[in-house]
Amino acid sequence: MIEHLPAGVHYVSLQKEPSEADRAVLGSNPAVLNLGPELDDFTDTAAVCDCLDAVLSVDTSVAHLSAALGRTTWILLPFNADWRWLLDRDDSPWYPAARLYRQRTLGVWRDVFERVAMDLIATFNPVSDAPGPRR
Repeated sequence: MIEHLPAGVHYVSLQKEPSEADRAVLGSNPAVLNLGPELDDFTDTAAVCDCLDAVLSVDTSVAHLSAALGRTTWILLPFNADWRWLLDRDDSPWYPAARLYRQRTLGVWRDVFERVAMDLIATFNPVSDAPGPRR
């Protein structure tokens, strides 16, 4: 996933218990600050969400927490997303600050990451020489 996101952005992982493979990816990328092990509860997670420009997440408790706090939250959804996200829309009536990025084809995430990357660049105008994922 991270290799598909633009350089010049600092990423923060809030994943509490990443898999061994995810830890390897997080540890190998200087643009990712892994705060997951430092988070004791949702109060800690909420405090970090409040400090970030945006939270990018799949449909997890962190996505719901961030969006419920009114923080800019971009949620990456699978082709067959949970019914709560409704159909054929990129917003949520429950979370006005949320933007939904849906898979267009079952199992294919590349286009989702491409749309997120384009929106990151358009929204935050990252500096190209800042540390970031390698393409």
